[in-house]
Amino acid sequence: MSVDQTSAAIADKAAEKSAGETLEPQGARGDEPSAAAPAPRHFEEVLLAVDNVSLGFGGVKALTDVSFDIRKGEIRAIIGPNGAGKTSMLNCINGFYHPTEGRITFRGETRRKMRPYEAAAGGIARTFQNVALFKGMSTLDNIMAGRSLKMKANLFWQILRFGPAMREEVAHRRVVEDIIDFLQIQAIRKTPVGKLPYGLQKRVELGRALAMEPDLLLLDEPMAGMNLEEKEDMSRFILDVNNHFGTTIALIEHDMGVVMDLSDRVVVLEYGRKIADGTPDEVKRDQKVIDAYLGVPH
Repeated sequence: MSVDQTSAAIADKAAEKSAGETLEPQGARGDEPSAAAPAPRHFEEVLLAVDNVSLGFGGVKALTDVSFDIRKGEIRAIIGPNGAGKTSMLNCINGFYHPTEGRITFRGETRRKMRPYEAAAGGIARTFQNVALFKGMSTLDNIMAGRSLKMKANLFWQILRFGPAMREEVAHRRVVEDIIDFLQIQAIRKTPVGKLPYGLQKRVELGRALAMEPDLLLLDEPMAGMNLEEKEDMSRFILDVNNHFGTTIALIEHDMGVVMDLSDRVVVLEYGRKIADGTPDEVKRDQKVIDAYLGVPH
């Protein structure tokens, strides 16, 4: 998607928001669920396939023979207890770790020993469990950093900020301003992110990932540390990113209400092994998942 197309898509969505036409996850703001639940969405094209992936650190196995796929256009959740290997799996997908066994295929191409910058250039963006922002830089500058791989002017012109580099920066800044409008963070666009509350920092980090125009967006516990209102807002933005931009999302999250509301399919890990895979309804009824993670009321 070009700079102008991306800018137009985000601007259109921001206009819908201002007109009150936003989508919210079912029950996100205390509304009663509708009488007829929406039919499950179906996806066919596999965007990313994980085949028999294992990951070890010395004698410690973080992942053992894990296989699943992520289909284009879906929201795919990865859940499990602490230490189950969820973040290790995301680290393998975007090149922070290299699997000791198995393979990962993205858009039909098997990636071996891929580096994080290669994953980013290839269309995989990432947010982190612990916010990874440039704390002394403004919201605007942090999100602009997500456009760096899109900039083609050479270093000489960038230093001078003249000619093609200036024209390019203006075009990319327009996209970033539209992302700021979309995420409703206009009031903090010039604020150093280190001074922002945690929930807003998470939103800025999402904005930086969106600035990369990813085909696959990896979200590592995007609701961690948030209060209820912040979770509702983040859920709404995740749905909007998926529904209106068509971005495929892989999501790690411990809030089961969020997972069940947002996800099309869920894969469950325990001690680095896959123990379940299916729709949210299938997973929450699986006895192995109940025993290992969800538990039962007493």
